[in-house]
Amino acid sequence: MEIETLFNQLSNELSGKIHFLEDKPEETLESTLKALWLKASGTFVSAEKAIKTTLPELNREQINKLNELINQRINNVPLAHLTNRQNFMGIELIADKRALIPRKETEILGEKTLELSYEIALKKDDITIMDVCCGSGNLGIAVAKQNLNCKVFLSDISSESVELTRENVELLDLNDRVIAFESDMFEAFKSDIFYAGFDIILCNPPYISSTKVVKMNAEISLNEPALAFDGGMLGIKIIKQLIAEAPLFLKPEGWLAFEVGVGQGDFVLTLIEKSKHFQQIDSVLDAVGNIRVIFAQKVI
Repeated sequence: MEIETLFNQLSNELSGKIHFLEDKPEETLESTLKALWLKASGTFVSAEKAIKTTLPELNREQINKLNELINQRINNVPLAHLTNRQNFMGIELIADKRALIPRKETEILGEKTLELSYEIALKKDDITIMDVCCGSGNLGIAVAKQNLNCKVFLSDISSESVELTRENVELLDLNDRVIAFESDMFEAFKSDIFYAGFDIILCNPPYISSTKVVKMNAEISLNEPALAFDGGMLGIKIIKQLIAEAPLFLKPEGWLAFEVGVGQGDFVLTLIEKSKHFQQIDSVLDAVGNIRVIFAQKVI
């Protein structure tokens, strides 16, 4: 069967059968089917890359594989887990059950961190960054990949996430500038080697309240680690720890930048102001006006 004929046939059959999450806007019927088609042919790409890729012809065995993948997707297995790839800030990363699937909304934090790193690079050659709660390593890796002046230390409490991060570091040939540690927040860095040693600390922390985590969409709750979402009773447990401990590791005038959930921005801005550890406190809004990133400079 011709590529176009089969593709259109499958598109018609799938219409309305796949549920798409709002926080994955890159996933559409077309990008999903293309990504699964390519996976069936032996090519691992994200939905974002698939939409721009020419589809190859499939043999009978590959068509059967494609139908298997489609059935799994209909049954709420995440697309990124089926393709083993997710695109973040233009970079293809390995994605699977070991860590949170990087979301488009987190690119707001990545872009802000990259901007800060370029500003610092105007004054010095070497920039040292810490990515806490790194998950798959997407934030720190994306910044290091795009700003060659950066050396990045990543940490996550999950050994599986750290394993995945290291695989992504290897995939992108960044072993000389990116190092991942298994650590509960800052624990692995509590030594004179790291105190006051970082130009930027960034974090995409768990920020969903514990009561809401158990009510999340099945595609998320059955496939992504709850640890990556659960921010405690009010959703700000990790954020409060971040604000309290980050100053110990930041250089004078170093920057803290982190993501917050919708509706948390104003309260978290108040928390960071009351800490008295930061100056030039500001935020970045998403496309509809929600505060999604907070960044602040450590006082001298």
